[in-house]
Order: sequence, then structure tokens, then C-alpha cells
Amino acid sequence: MEFTYHLENINSVAEQILEHLDSKIVLFNGNMGAGKTTLVNALLKAMQSTDIATSPTFSIVNEYQLPEDKVYHFDFYRIESIEEAYNFGIEDYLSSDHWIFMEWPERISELLPENAQTIIITELEDSQRSLKLTINKESLTENNAMTVPKF
Repeated sequence: MEFTYHLENINSVAEQILEHLDSKIVLFNGNMGAGKTTLVNALLKAMQSTDIATSPTFSIVNEYQLPEDKVYHFDFYRIESIEEAYNFGIEDYLSSDHWIFMEWPERISELLPENAQTIIITELEDSQRSLKLTINKESLTENNAMTVPKF
């Protein structure tokens, strides 16, 4: 699925994304400021959560409540090694049956399950975004436009 949208239409975009997801593990790929957390917030709203998504850059993971489930929202931007992900128990999160939203997932690419779906967000002019929803994590390696920060 691919389309272009204005930020003021993000809530309807979130509803369309949810209709096309086949996995509860969603990888968000896009440059800094592309709107990954903004989209996560819209997805939470579409999932009837009363929580507000904030960037988990410093906490690494935020937890949001849904009516009958929960969402773990990760930001791996500050992860310096795969061992850090193991240290906070990433395997436990991945083996849960809860929703998992990951920003900067390429930092832990070797740990990502094959059934994860990827959302690639690209900034365009005039508050527009291009969004591509793929069926699995393979798109992380296909999209060479994203710059992964190295420490």
C-alpha cells in the first residue's frame, strides 16, 4: 500500500493502515522529523486508546493501553549495541501477543521477526508525507535512503 497525505489527514491514514496490517509488529522507518511518532499517536487514537504517544527516545520503550490490549512503542535511535536491546528484555516484548511499534528498527535488524510489517514515511513539500506499507522487514534493507546514525 502506498499513498501521499497531508498531516491534517493523518487520522484517516491511521485507520487505513490498521485495515491493511497483518502483523502486530510494525516497524516505522523515516528520517528524523518525518512524523513517525505523530503517526503512532494517530494509530493509538484509531485503536481507541486514550493515551498520547510521546517519543520514547530516552526511555527506549513507552507502553500505551488499548481497550483490550496494549502497545509497546520503541525508539532504538540511542541503542549503541544489540546487547543493550537484550539487556532490557527485547525478546520478552517480541514474544508477547501485544502490539509492538518500533522506530529506528534497523538498529536491531537481526532481532526483528520475519512477520513484521514496515511503514516507510518520506517527507514531501507543504506538510505532505508519502507512506509505503510493506509486508515484512525486508524493506529495511531495500530503502537505502534512510540514514542510520552510528555511534
